[in-house]
Amino acid sequence: MHKYDLPSEIQRRDVTDPAVFLDRRRFLKQAAATVGLLAGPAACAQEPAAAPPSTGTPAKLTPPIDRPDVFPPERALEPGIPPQLDQTLTPRLAAASHNNFYEFLYGRAGDVWPLTHDFVVEPWSVEVTGECNKPTTFDLDALFKFAHEERLCHFRCVERWAMNVPWSGFPLRTLLEQVEPTSHAKFVRFVSANRPEQMRGMRRRPDNPWPYHEALRLDEAMNDLAMVVTGVYGEPLLKQHGAPIRIIVPWKYGYKNPKSIVKIELLREQPPTFWATLNPPEYGFLSNVNPFIPHPRWSQARSYWLDKQDKSFPTPIFNGYGKYVADLYPDEPRELIPALSRGQIAR
Repeated sequence: MHKYDLPSEIQRRDVTDPAVFLDRRRFLKQAAATVGLLAGPAACAQEPAAAPPSTGTPAKLTPPIDRPDVFPPERALEPGIPPQLDQTLTPRLAAASHNNFYEFLYGRAGDVWPLTHDFVVEPWSVEVTGECNKPTTFDLDALFKFAHEERLCHFRCVERWAMNVPWSGFPLRTLLEQVEPTSHAKFVRFVSANRPEQMRGMRRRPDNPWPYHEALRLDEAMNDLAMVVTGVYGEPLLKQHGAPIRIIVPWKYGYKNPKSIVKIELLREQPPTFWATLNPPEYGFLSNVNPFIPHPRWSQARSYWLDKQDKSFPTPIFNGYGKYVADLYPDEPRELIPALSRGQIAR
């Protein structure tokens, strides 16, 4: 198993019980209302309230934008982390120190944050167009007006590492409903920022099919689990997590969760996607987390925790979210199949 080098400051520690955390957040909000002040951003579940940079918060954990009227949103009870998995949240420093974001760090996961200083995330807008009756461009103010909630999610990278993260945002379905997809819309395409002058990974591989692009079937995008994400650990998204807006589809591998998106298109035909274009035998269009579909270069039967590399566990099909999404895939393999070879196309 490939080991990733994580910064030495990442500590293995358990998190505060979620109920305690929620009670603390409610208390802070009530106290702020009592004195006529707005409570500052709450912390992630395993740490005290985030301090401003001047009082010692690592710059790596300082959000690039400020929305105290939105964060922290209330935590949703569902779907939560699948019950068969360890419920411990990944320490936010670990989650912020090891990221796949090829526009900045091409070819491997690692500490993306030092490479994002020049990346401008405000102002920002997302154009939603294509097969819809009301094409709209949403700026950040419009996006933050959607009713936000926090969801505890299990996240799985195709490279086998996993983490439990509290994402903040709203169902993708609510955004799509505002533009009114037509009866011709069958697929949803996401396009990420195309700024090679700010993203050095793009400059290092100019031959790749930039900008980063991913897609879902419309029925997948309309599933309540598919999420537009604007925050993490109770605060606005960090740049290395895909600020200011990304997509989370928790039953699929990480590369199906595009970061820093600027455009959403509703389409009649299935579009190409970034990794499926580069390497069809390894990266398919559906790309559901499935221990019965091996990657050509490794088994997907087990996962390991990002911050506890010696702790592996069986990979659950659909990343543990089968009760919500299994009906979308009646032909998903439930028994081990052979790895694909060159010339074949991944599922």
